[in-house]
Amino acid sequence: LLTAKRVQSFESIRQEEVSGLVKYISSNQGSPINLTKKIFSLTYDITSRAAFGNTCKDRDSYIIVVDEIIKLSSGFGLADLYPSFGLLELISGVRQKAEALLEKSDGILQGIINENRASLKRGRIGEGEAKEDLVTVLLKAQQHGDLEFSLTDMEIKAIIWDIFGGGGETSSTTVDWAMAEMLRNPKVLKRAQNEVRQVCHGKRDVDEASLKELKYLALVIKETMRLHPPFPLLVPRESRENCEINGYQVPTKTRVIINAWAMGRDPKYWSEVETFYPERFLNSSCDFKGTNLEYIPFGAGRRMCPGISFALPNIELPLAKLLYHFDWELPSGLPHENLDMSETFGMTARRKDDLILIPTTHSHLS
Repeated sequence: LLTAKRVQSFESIRQEEVSGLVKYISSNQGSPINLTKKIFSLTYDITSRAAFGNTCKDRDSYIIVVDEIIKLSSGFGLADLYPSFGLLELISGVRQKAEALLEKSDGILQGIINENRASLKRGRIGEGEAKEDLVTVLLKAQQHGDLEFSLTDMEIKAIIWDIFGGGGETSSTTVDWAMAEMLRNPKVLKRAQNEVRQVCHGKRDVDEASLKELKYLALVIKETMRLHPPFPLLVPRESRENCEINGYQVPTKTRVIINAWAMGRDPKYWSEVETFYPERFLNSSCDFKGTNLEYIPFGAGRRMCPGISFALPNIELPLAKLLYHFDWELPSGLPHENLDMSETFGMTARRKDDLILIPTTHSHLS
């Protein structure tokens, strides 16, 4: 589904959306902007256009529901501490809210699927990877039986949800945290800015072909995901057979939850675990593919996050453009070391407070 060719086919969407963000920031330079809100809007717009196409009338409605579901999952309730007391869950109303949101999400997605299916029957959707959104690709696979198994509408909806979670939420959370960490560590910010401005020197903008040359920015992204994995607790797994791990007996069908957040701070594998130090990944074999199990922000194995190839360009391009076009500072002369780095805990690990920054267009571009 997310082959390299297909991810590349969405480049024009990424460029158009990120350029729109740059234009907005340029028109508001010198004034405080809520970068967190703009970043989340950006990545979900990219994801929804790739998933649903440019003309889907329900795109914005689905983005709102996804955001509400994620915010609800980040809340806290007594039922989390005492799961055996069903009455607490009933009183809190969280389950009812979640079920209502999931039902609404399901209805919107089913409507989008029905709309695309009708368009396919009318022959209004072009052929080829560059012309197809992800829902259309999945519907064609369902229609022509291209897969070894039957693909139901419910499974299509689950895949799209994975793309929004793995592609949209991962991208926005990582860009937000990366900018915050660089503002809190001015030497890192300066080095990352110098790199992108040297690589793209003489260009009016950053193109995706230049991203592979931004070696230090890649280290910044890796270090951001070590300290702030977008999903601190990976999707639960279930043991398929009895096994023993470090003397512990794990029975069949045990639910296993992997704490990626704690693994990224384990002093057994990382030095100065609370320090943001991108250089630690220099000459390191750690990557995003789950081959080094001390570092698995996208999970590992056959069931690792399917949106990884889609998410990475949505992280790299916005960061590169934000660093290339603008200089950044905290409002009201706030010292960089005083930037609040508190995070929420839930399905995702967003920043607790939105990142408010003051941009200034870089001199060679003004």
